[in-house]
Amino acid sequence: MSTSAALTDPVQERRSWGPMVGLFLAQVLMSFNVAALPISIGGMVEDFEVPPTVVSSTIVAYGLAVAALVMTGAKLGQRVGWVLIFRVVVVVFATSSVMMMLAPSVGWAIGGQVLAGGAAAIIVPALVALIAENYKGDQQATAVGSLGSARAFSGVSAFLIGGTLGTLVGWRPVFAITLGLAVAVFAFSFGLRADRGDRTIRIDLFASVLVGAAVVSLTLGFNNLNGWGILRAEDSAPFSIAGVSPAPVLVVLGIIFGQAFFVWTGRRMRRGQVPLVDLSVLARPTERAAVYAMFVIVAMEAAVNFTVPTYIQVVQGRTPFDTSLAMMPFNLTVFVTATLVVRFYQRFAPRTIALFAFGLTTVALVWLALVVTNNWETLPTIVGLIAFGIGQGALVTLVFNVLVTAAPKRLAGDVGSLRGTAQNLASAVGTAVMGAVLVTTLSAGIVSSVQEHPELPPELVAQVDLDNVNFVSNDDLREVLATTSATPEQVEAAVELNEDQRLQTLKLGFLILAGISAAAALPASRLPRYRPGEIPSTD
Repeated sequence: MSTSAALTDPVQERRSWGPMVGLFLAQVLMSFNVAALPISIGGMVEDFEVPPTVVSSTIVAYGLAVAALVMTGAKLGQRVGWVLIFRVVVVVFATSSVMMMLAPSVGWAIGGQVLAGGAAAIIVPALVALIAENYKGDQQATAVGSLGSARAFSGVSAFLIGGTLGTLVGWRPVFAITLGLAVAVFAFSFGLRADRGDRTIRIDLFASVLVGAAVVSLTLGFNNLNGWGILRAEDSAPFSIAGVSPAPVLVVLGIIFGQAFFVWTGRRMRRGQVPLVDLSVLARPTERAAVYAMFVIVAMEAAVNFTVPTYIQVVQGRTPFDTSLAMMPFNLTVFVTATLVVRFYQRFAPRTIALFAFGLTTVALVWLALVVTNNWETLPTIVGLIAFGIGQGALVTLVFNVLVTAAPKRLAGDVGSLRGTAQNLASAVGTAVMGAVLVTTLSAGIVSSVQEHPELPPELVAQVDLDNVNFVSNDDLREVLATTSATPEQVEAAVELNEDQRLQTLKLGFLILAGISAAAALPASRLPRYRPGEIPSTD
């Protein structure tokens, strides 16, 4: 469904906005859940007594489930009927919230997010389908536009509400909010216009298996690069292949499965069979460029949303509320920019806006690498986060607009499922890779620095497991060293070394993201150059 087309559709009837409130809240539900996870990292690390990189698996699990299942979810909704399946998965999402609230271990939390991701895999395409079913003309255009603002609004509110609750009460009550949202969405769903579904639709199960295997392999491979080994298998790896870590092997397998999916789908389309997703939505270079750009944008956002809360809560030992305040400039800027950037579409081509935005995010990340300190409330750091938020907000809205306006209305579901797969896979990979890069860099830096500190003798170093270095606060490090033979002077030297290396690791992480942002100028340069009135017909 093209937004431009929706604006020109005749208004057949005007319906109450009551059902749309439920759909709006469904988008808020998914986005609030995702935004609440980084805020909860510190609390989960303390409750479950596991490293932050393990806790980040909850974020990865959610994104993995959505990305692996959203294409299949779109076809399932068409077959069963959107209203019925929408209600079922909202109940599933509510169940995941209960699991998060009562989770006795990190495994339960990860399981809860797998359920939430599976439900979201159907909610994502259902929102567009239900809007098309229940609203026409200008009401439909307004309804579609509200989904973007709901996502940004959720990010801001989750950091404020989640940060406050996490500081005053704990991280678990945050998910009572998602439970309440699920109940509200279920109640509003009874105002939606029912559809019968189409039992003649057949789901390409083999393609579903291929795309699911690709997403799972890629995500597990990237997420375990640090724990299992980037190349050589570590002791923690579940198995090895001739001494090689299974993590890079899984990444390669994921790429192979992905290529097999495209080959299989292309063959079905040539035979006139219904594919899991119509590849014609990627037929032109501009559409492929939009997907590549979307992947980079979401991956960068996920990396920042993981890095900053982890550093503030785990390393600095500060409260979730402090985290929400530190992230507020970024989240508010993304929200405002995503809402206002559409006004520039009348003056500038998508290619121009994208190149400017990627340039801005690159400069902002380099700036953050230069100015970031152990105090996030400094003016230079806030300026850097705001600049990054402006570029991020503009890009998120722009690339989706390019995809929607380029595709025929009959392929709206395929565009939605493609968007869901790309965004959630990028979010999972961005979080996983950033965690692996930071921990690997920190470990290498500390091992190297120890050799330059004669006050830390080998006998003492041997008592601290440097093969399992992770982000820890100064207080936690002192507790570990208290169980060794370290003198007070040696403890302070070790704390200072760890503090310096953590900050250097953070700076390097921002520089790596800046390099990725700069490289994204290549796909951005292939985005459309059309002006208003020159957009090709999508009917």
